[in-house]
Amino acid sequence: MTAQTALITEDELDILEEFLFSSAVSEEALDLISAHGLLCAINISPVEVPESEWLELLFDGEPKWESDAQKSQMLELLRKLYRTIGSDLYSDQEILLPCELTLETEDDEELPEITLWAQSFMEGVFLREEEWFGDDEESVAGLLLPIMVASELFDDTEITDIRKDRALSEEMCEQIPEVLIDLYLNFHAPEK
Repeated sequence: MTAQTALITEDELDILEEFLFSSAVSEEALDLISAHGLLCAINISPVEVPESEWLELLFDGEPKWESDAQKSQMLELLRKLYRTIGSDLYSDQEILLPCELTLETEDDEELPEITLWAQSFMEGVFLREEEWFGDDEESVAGLLLPIMVASELFDDTEITDIRKDRALSEEMCEQIPEVLIDLYLNFHAPEK
């Protein structure tokens, strides 16, 4: 495996997570869980989203870099995370999400981590919404349903009814890793 395709390590994820929590980035910047959700959507997207565009969304502007070395290190770690997700999707491997697949929280005030992940995934979808839903809105919306339910961004009746059913909502959250593969194949291997 070349350096270009090397996958991100746990240690590198820790370094990246620490940076995303630091004062160098905007308060509105995504944390590691949300960044993962966004990068999953960007990898699955039926059309390419330029790196500059997803970095702008992820960082919510330009971070206050300590140095050029720090900038190149963090950008490379984000590219590695992006490539790791892409490699898993391409290889048909279930994506390991950086959060529990549950809507249960230990603290009532906080949103479940899967909700934060799903909201950022949907942000990635909204970047190219027409292309996501253009050819086959019904089947794409059907595949996206578990993520839409987890995201709490939608208030149409079908989704709110599912959300009221705790067991069904939980079941849908558990389906998300499989759904990611199905979405990827839908756009990138339509002949299968």
